[in-house]
Amino acid sequence: MTFLTSMLLAGAKFAFFLQEAAAPAGEGQGGADFSVFGMIKRMNGVGLVVLIILLILSMYSIAIGVERLLTYNAAKNQSRQFAPKVAVALKGNRIDEAIAISDKHKKSHLAMVVNAGLQEFQNHALGDLSGEEIESSRRALQRATAIKAAEFKRGLSALATIGSTAPFVGLFGTVVGIVRAFQGMNTAEGASIQAVAPGISEALINTALGLAVAVPAVWMFNYFTSKVESFVVEMDNSSSELLDYFLKQRGARK
Repeated sequence: MTFLTSMLLAGAKFAFFLQEAAAPAGEGQGGADFSVFGMIKRMNGVGLVVLIILLILSMYSIAIGVERLLTYNAAKNQSRQFAPKVAVALKGNRIDEAIAISDKHKKSHLAMVVNAGLQEFQNHALGDLSGEEIESSRRALQRATAIKAAEFKRGLSALATIGSTAPFVGLFGTVVGIVRAFQGMNTAEGASIQAVAPGISEALINTALGLAVAVPAVWMFNYFTSKVESFVVEMDNSSSELLDYFLKQRGARK
């Protein structure tokens, strides 16, 4: 919110600078309110609609960012707790214990993948492990990885959409504000600052807000995408290690 406030204040200061530059000599600052709220009050219907849309997009992107951050942190923390416990259980060939440990770490991406592979492996544990049964476990691991990766990516497409469209929504508000400024000039039959100030201030606010919404959304999208990629790598590595374990168990039974 500090970044958003800074952008709005920058637009307000620029509009105030225009007023001072165009004011006749000896004239004071005048009675026009060039504070952020003062400029918002002078916005017309279209400008206010654009402003509301951008605020909604901002709140939505923040909500997605907070929810994804909590989800990723929970997955990371639970996976750190899960990995050493399941490793000890598998070294002792205690499959049931490893599955029980996986069930206790519901938010861990590693636990979900390992659980899927162990469940498939356990279905064939009483008989001889053939190549087809190992391949069945491999497919179960791949399905679990794909499902968890899709869960991690939830909401990221919305961030990408907000990051790419918010500047254009703000630009639409900018165009509307400039058109309003020219209409004010036509009505006043002159280019005084009082005639163009409402339209110019409206254009500046929508431009600043569009950028303030888009930039954090793009940052969050890139950051979360890198996190998802690292999670996928961890799941792939765990799947490979689990398949190696299955192959060793197969060799031990021959």
